[in-house]
Amino acid sequence: MQLQQIDMNLFPVLDAIYATRNLTRAAERLHITQPAVSNALARLRRSLNDQLFIRTPAGMSPTPLTESIMPRVQQALALLDSSVTEHQEFEPASAARTLRLSMNDMAETLLLPRLLEHLQHRAPGISVESFYVPRDQLVKELAANSLDFGLDIPIVSATQLEQQRLVADRYLCMLRPDHPLAQADSLNLEQYLALEHIHVSSRRSGPGLADIALNKLGRRRKVKLRVQHYRVAPLVVMKTDLALTVPASLARQYPAKLFELPYQIPQMDWHLLWHRSQHEDPANRWVRKQLVELFCGPGATN
Repeated sequence: MQLQQIDMNLFPVLDAIYATRNLTRAAERLHITQPAVSNALARLRRSLNDQLFIRTPAGMSPTPLTESIMPRVQQALALLDSSVTEHQEFEPASAARTLRLSMNDMAETLLLPRLLEHLQHRAPGISVESFYVPRDQLVKELAANSLDFGLDIPIVSATQLEQQRLVADRYLCMLRPDHPLAQADSLNLEQYLALEHIHVSSRRSGPGLADIALNKLGRRRKVKLRVQHYRVAPLVVMKTDLALTVPASLARQYPAKLFELPYQIPQMDWHLLWHRSQHEDPANRWVRKQLVELFCGPGATN
């Protein structure tokens, strides 16, 4: 089957089904009827001689052929969209759209209050959706335009993404202000290791940056509590004798005693990630300029 024999209007339908895994939601996304989506899928199946999607209890599951062609389909659709919009003006004051961001709970705490305040004055018609997309799914979500930006560590292997460093956050040790060690000017390694610690990780097991750094010194800390989110950990610190090794930007939001660590941990690099096909999109350019300035201050963007 030659490409010119396929109705190119069918590929946005393919993309919508792939993103939503549901014919009804795909129809809502495309602002057409569900029978129209079913008809388009049937035509694509005949044209490509493949089922493309298999109906399962979890939704429409893509076939191997669909998985193999979707990166190129998404790239082509995104390039076409950007070529149409790159010369259009973006007026933030009158824009009405939803900004979709992937970030963890700590990034939400640092960014969302400032971002919503900023948008309230500059772009009141922009709504924000924040949710966490696992790192191994981030490229796919950005390519499918179901996500606008990710805030995460650098993803070196993702050549289709653009990335900009926002901030490098060093780690501190947090204790409650009336902790027995709170009057000390500094914390040595033996004192640090004598404490019981909170470890924050979305995984059920495995070491963190602090543990990896200590392992290189042949030392090990005592983890008393393992939690999923950074937001709850400082609340536990303020009620117990537990210690928390935490990025400085979050630690300074609490009336806690903070110590420099008595050993070296690599800084946490926050990067803004977006798909290369959206790089020249006027709305994308405006939003990422705001995000960079909120983190880094005016003049920090390229």
